[in-house]
Amino acid sequence: MVASRRGSGSIVLPSGQTMAIHTRTHDEDELPHATKKTMADHLRKYESLFTLTPQRMRMIVEAFKDTLELGLQKPEQIVPMIPTFVFGWPSGHEVGDFLALDLGGTNLRVCLVTLQGEGKFEITQAKYRLTEEQKQDDGQKLFDFCAECLKTFVDTNLADESGAVSLKPGETLPLGFTFSYPCSQEKIDHGVLIRWTKGFGAGATEGRDVAAMFRQSLEKYKLPITLTALINDTTGTLIASHYVNPRTKIAVIFGTGCNAAYMEKMSSIDKMKNLGINDDAEMAINCEWGAFDSFQHEHLPRTKYDTIVDETSNKPGEQAFEKLISGRYLGEILRLVICELIDEGVLFLGQETYKLETPYVFETAFLSLMESDPTDELLMIIGIFTHFFAVETTLAERQFFKALAKLIGRRAARLSSCGIAAIVSKMGYLDEGCAVGADGSLYNKYPGFADRVHEGLQDIFGDKGKNIVTYHAEDGSGVGSAIIAGEQSMTSHMWLLPTFSPAMTKIRKDAGLYATSNRYCSVSRKKERRKV
Repeated sequence: MVASRRGSGSIVLPSGQTMAIHTRTHDEDELPHATKKTMADHLRKYESLFTLTPQRMRMIVEAFKDTLELGLQKPEQIVPMIPTFVFGWPSGHEVGDFLALDLGGTNLRVCLVTLQGEGKFEITQAKYRLTEEQKQDDGQKLFDFCAECLKTFVDTNLADESGAVSLKPGETLPLGFTFSYPCSQEKIDHGVLIRWTKGFGAGATEGRDVAAMFRQSLEKYKLPITLTALINDTTGTLIASHYVNPRTKIAVIFGTGCNAAYMEKMSSIDKMKNLGINDDAEMAINCEWGAFDSFQHEHLPRTKYDTIVDETSNKPGEQAFEKLISGRYLGEILRLVICELIDEGVLFLGQETYKLETPYVFETAFLSLMESDPTDELLMIIGIFTHFFAVETTLAERQFFKALAKLIGRRAARLSSCGIAAIVSKMGYLDEGCAVGADGSLYNKYPGFADRVHEGLQDIFGDKGKNIVTYHAEDGSGVGSAIIAGEQSMTSHMWLLPTFSPAMTKIRKDAGLYATSNRYCSVSRKKERRKV
């Protein structure tokens, strides 16, 4: 048997089975390593691959704007620009207690949100980790798990000493369901899943009404809960961010996936003209911009590593923008570069590197740690490669890894700024400026990500780019979902009805769109409902 340059090899046994063997091929105490000059030469190559110039960014922004416009004009576009049936902004004076369920890319959260008015709120929440099996198993089982967790939360936080929830006959608890995946909606408590993203692939779900599936799970666990609103996490972040900071015009998520939402005038949504809603009305649009440049790949600067990530994913060709910037994929991009250099005989000669050969084993959190390593010897990076991958590194190699992580992370942030710039430019927000509520693990935890987004906006717009300011949207998806759920409960007698300003319902009433029996239907009715 001849060992590979990765210090691994295989032999075929008489039985026909293949046995993998991992061994060092060098007997000396000192393992061969790439020199500082060699690593510097390679770094220059990757700098040219992963660096985005301001000119290229402006070209991407123009293509992005065209794609957003197309999604507003016609249904079933690659970037679908999904109408959410959330009309207008909250007033900031909404009060009351509401449940929210948030199914994200990594965790399931159950929240009890107390809106206190004046942009203030309190939240009690529980988090449940999603396993890879749950993400790929039958969709109804996934919603059963959601309902089971919801039952546990209600029993723990809302039940009395006897274990029962105190409700009047026929009364239910209103729930806003934050569902972080693209759905087509014709009413606010309904949504047909267009496609899974963020690595999900639960079967028998795409093309079905996920709200109906979840109601089936609620019935299975006999929960006294009414699903009043199905909301994308980015839409929830938009509403919650404006509730806290009225200068907010856009919301973005940069985490396991990526997305944006903003408020659009009905006059600009050609594909909804048949509803007869007043042109001056505003509706929140869920962009689902992770799909930008999918399939044709005409605008984004994809490297061969990005192509490999795409082709080996569970959705080849789809979510092209997301695969360049989201937290699910950045670590894998760096791992592919490392494996290429191992194959070329540049890194880890004579060492066992099989632990690095598993896809997605190199987490994006490692890039964050590598970039933030403050020590001269880069001890954090030593720990990552020694503890998780059992390989030794030189200082020159560690410096290279840190610089490579910075290149990949910076590209992600600058591409993210292109998406924000496209909405800013389309809506004419640049001169007056606006705030952008941002959430997600990448934005919140990756060192320097927000600063690089701001740097990118200035590279695109010049000094006026300083008028666009992103900020951390505290718990946007849970709070926003609760605000919208509360707004829906104004039209029926439900638990803890809030004192709500009619700001978000006036447009819907004027258009004849009511939440009746938990469905939006168009009715002809002039008499206004009074607040309870």
